[in-house]
Amino acid sequence: MNSINKTLYIPLYGKAYVSGKGILLEDKKSEEIWASEGFALRGRSSSKWLAYYMGMRSAVFDTWLRQQMSTRDEAVVVQIGCGMDSRVLRVGAKKHRWYDVDFCEVIEERKRYFSETDDYKMLAGDVRDSSWLAGIPERECAIVVMEGVSMYLTHGELQELTARLCAHFEKVYVLMDCYTVFAAKMSGYKNPVKDVGVTQVYGMDDPEALNNNGFAFVKEHSMTPQSLIEQLSGMEKYIFKKLYAGKFSEKLYRLYEYRKQ
Repeated sequence: MNSINKTLYIPLYGKAYVSGKGILLEDKKSEEIWASEGFALRGRSSSKWLAYYMGMRSAVFDTWLRQQMSTRDEAVVVQIGCGMDSRVLRVGAKKHRWYDVDFCEVIEERKRYFSETDDYKMLAGDVRDSSWLAGIPERECAIVVMEGVSMYLTHGELQELTARLCAHFEKVYVLMDCYTVFAAKMSGYKNPVKDVGVTQVYGMDDPEALNNNGFAFVKEHSMTPQSLIEQLSGMEKYIFKKLYAGKFSEKLYRLYEYRKQ
């Protein structure tokens, strides 16, 4: 598994950690997979503060996705860069067809723990080309989540990906997290992904830079809402807010919603 694929273990560990503590999100599948597949993370990757952040980020994505699914019965769900994430179990496919997408070797690993059904499929492919979209026959509407993906794509690759989504689907609703340019530059010093071998990441400062042919920025979301911070205990709330929810954090990492209608 290459260095980018290994980054999937950082959020997997975070979700397993917070689930084991009974806070932020319930994710028994992540606990199961981490107990079986996890390896010794080094440095900041193993930090409980980063685990809290990963848990909160996933909880925010889950909440947004549930809201979108509740009002768009006709939509398919597409999770790009699914890794070993068990969002399909946490959120539930319900009346929607669900497609999880990642590199071939990741999907091979994933199939050891997840089984396809009539409504749930795993698609192997590189998001930097469009071949995997052929595996999605539906074209009317898609709800797309891209958690921990955009920072591994150049700006041009990210533009191409969103353009392909818009060409395939009549309507698209997207939530993605992004590094800022400053964060990408700082990654050479203190980025947890360095602990699994990633040396190059990319950032974006202007969310409207992806606007094109009807695909447009809608609004920014918080990855650390106060309601989730309140689930931490004692001094952890104060320390977490300083480390991951303050103004310095906003200079590094943002969460953007887009749509094409």
